[in-house]
Amino acid sequence: MLRDAGQRNQNDPVKYGMGKAKKTRKYAVMKRMISLRDSRINEKDRAKPQKKMKDDPSALKIKEVYVMDACLSHGVPCITDCVMAEIEKLGQKYRVALRIAKDPRFERLPCTHKGTYADDCLVQRVTQHKCYIVATVDRDLKRRIRKIPGVPIMYISNHRYNIERMPDDYGAPRF
Repeated sequence: MLRDAGQRNQNDPVKYGMGKAKKTRKYAVMKRMISLRDSRINEKDRAKPQKKMKDDPSALKIKEVYVMDACLSHGVPCITDCVMAEIEKLGQKYRVALRIAKDPRFERLPCTHKGTYADDCLVQRVTQHKCYIVATVDRDLKRRIRKIPGVPIMYISNHRYNIERMPDDYGAPRF
């Protein structure tokens, strides 16, 4: 079957302009900013680089002593049944945490309640007995425990152990 030269074949997109549309490149639009050396900016308005204040070495030493006391003291790591069940439910992603929690050096604290969220269990236990240091990275749990007076919180930030609100011993000198 022959077709006329003026007749369009609608099934032939390349010849008759129905092909792939060309896209123009998009360039990032730069915000217009005046130079810091512009004559319209006065000398007093120019931002001066702020010098970083060094921390007080004695304050750093006290914080370091608190962390060392907590990490090197004879403390028994404990884990509740609720927390253990929650780690088991989380599956393969938290298998290293589960292996650490199943270590025989960890003391298991039995829970008598049924179906309670692990955070609620920890907050309730810490409220009743203020002899624990709670180690967590959960923001909501830290926020809830901060409301309880006298309970220190241990967490990891910047590859270091930090302890919030380590209570001073009775009669210890204050710096």
